Amino acid sequence: MKFALFFSFFLLISCLSQAQDGNAEIIAEPGIDQLVDKHIFLNRHQSTLEGWRVQIFFDSGANSKKRATDALNRFNLLYPGISAYLSFKEPYYRVRIGDFRTRLEAEGMMKNIKDNYPNAFATADKINSPQPENDQP
Repeated sequence: MKFALFFSFFLLISCLSQAQDGNAEIIAEPGIDQLVDKHIFLNRHQSTLEGWRVQIFFDSGANSKKRATDALNRFNLLYPGISAYLSFKEPYYRVRIGDFRTRLEAEGMMKNIKDNYPNAFATADKINSPQPENDQP
């Protein structure tokens, strides 16, 4: 008897809880749509983002620019498929490589180059946005 009553109650609840078909209307202030569109535009056209690079060289003083350029050229010869960047932030010239989204990716690169650059280290930096891959059949 209790089982039949429980089963009937459960059947009644399940029939009443069927999803309803309908439309939802979103009411928002007029400026919200403009802000959302602006946010989407800026994200699509952002040239840099927070990420990681591996620093392989830094130096200051006499001839530091030449030594940094030499380090950049040597790296490009050894690893032609990896982006390398020369920058100057007073008083140091530095060479950093890669555009990594995570520190783990940067540390993986450090393992690949440790024979040639034993003092390399991962550092947070502004990186270039990844380029979308062309879907070629």
